[in-house]
Amino acid sequence: MADPKGFLKTTERELPARRPVSVRLMDWKEVYEQGDPAQLRRQAGRCMDCGVPFCHQGCPLGNLIPEWNDLTWRGEGRDAIDRLHATNNFPEFTGRLCPAPCEASCVLGINQPPVTIKQVEVSIIDDAVANGWVTPIPPSRLTGKTVAVVGSGPAGLAAAQQLTRAGHTVAVFERDDRIGGLLRYGIPDFKMEKKHLEMRLAQMKAEGTRFRAGVEIGVDISWPELKQRYDAVVVATGSTVPRDLAIPGRDLLGVHFAMDYLVQQNRVGAGDSVENQISAEGKHVVVLGGGDTGADCIGTAHRQRALSVTNLAIGKQPPEERTADQPWPMYPNLFEVQSAHEEGGERVYLASTVEFLANEAGEVRAIRVAETEYLDGRRVPKAGTEREIPADLVLLALGFTGAEPETLDAQLDVPFDSRGNVERDGQYQTSEPGVFVAGDAGRGQSLIVWAIAEGRAAASAVDRYLEGDTQLPFPVRPTDRSITV
Repeated sequence: MADPKGFLKTTERELPARRPVSVRLMDWKEVYEQGDPAQLRRQAGRCMDCGVPFCHQGCPLGNLIPEWNDLTWRGEGRDAIDRLHATNNFPEFTGRLCPAPCEASCVLGINQPPVTIKQVEVSIIDDAVANGWVTPIPPSRLTGKTVAVVGSGPAGLAAAQQLTRAGHTVAVFERDDRIGGLLRYGIPDFKMEKKHLEMRLAQMKAEGTRFRAGVEIGVDISWPELKQRYDAVVVATGSTVPRDLAIPGRDLLGVHFAMDYLVQQNRVGAGDSVENQISAEGKHVVVLGGGDTGADCIGTAHRQRALSVTNLAIGKQPPEERTADQPWPMYPNLFEVQSAHEEGGERVYLASTVEFLANEAGEVRAIRVAETEYLDGRRVPKAGTEREIPADLVLLALGFTGAEPETLDAQLDVPFDSRGNVERDGQYQTSEPGVFVAGDAGRGQSLIVWAIAEGRAAASAVDRYLEGDTQLPFPVRPTDRSITV
């Protein structure tokens, strides 16, 4: 364990300061300032000698959190990154993007603020990169077997790295022009600068993983042809079908899905020229949806110098503290102030969007909203409470309904379940032998930590399918839904 009296001496939870709002809105760099090593050591030292460390239960990857907290407190960074990499291929991603369900399960959180697990994690990997401790781990032998991974998001990359290290020849196919999936296109740079992705891709290339960007399976190469070329196929295409809002005025100019907006800004940040870019500059922006994607839109709109930003959520504002029906160690639904919310704008709850209103040019000029009323468990607009909110740009950040079924269903006849996900068995395999599914494509919209865990688990299942046995870890089962997302 770390400092035996650490949680008694240091009762406050400390995180690195965020850069001043006026400064960070001038660029697209990450919002946090450089952390203080002494502060980090104090926080790692708060990790208790728990009889049962419930943080393991909260983390789908089964991260060895008490071990690397202890090593961080002792200043043994090289050993800390080894223990962190033992369960997590990409702590630089999870340490920045995961909502940290492990912290919700921290035993110290029963009566004190939990350990800053996520911050310790990202500090370990950043220190390791700075010291040159993240190096390629090529396989000691090749099996002669080939695997195609379709999709280069966190699930696909995790599966590819595990399978490459197991000795298989792995090719990752990505339909976009750059590798990374949602890590590349969708996550704003102010949440994760793309240098972290480039670092990990360079490691994977040196290990032997092959990347094929700009190739869409089902179009450029058919699914049956891919299956014929490779000994196994891993589908890691994500949950990419956005949830729409079918109300009057939906087809007006200026009403867009959030991901269309965010991806364009990622491309501009990468140096691309985007014709007719969706921009918030000089506009009244309304973001529908109160989740992480909505917050990403808010932060992006502020940096594009929007006139105003309003965030509408149809439901009630979550509580600031745990309620009786969400006791420890459950992952609670709490009111969160992300960095984007600090930067300005208005957040409105119990707001039901009724209609998008047009100007003479057929562009959106406002939205009509009403107060949300709960009737028989349904959320409906309350009559007589309608009002208008000015809106030159409306962004729909309402979540996703599942994987894209068209080519996969038509060409391989792989069934989809009632939730829009690709069906699979307890070994991540579809009804088509040799075709496996990992991440959001099979699970539905979820957390990055689940995507990596499923990618690792699917890799183990593929290795067993190809070799008859496996030494790769199998962290989670497809049916494991112990964390509500």
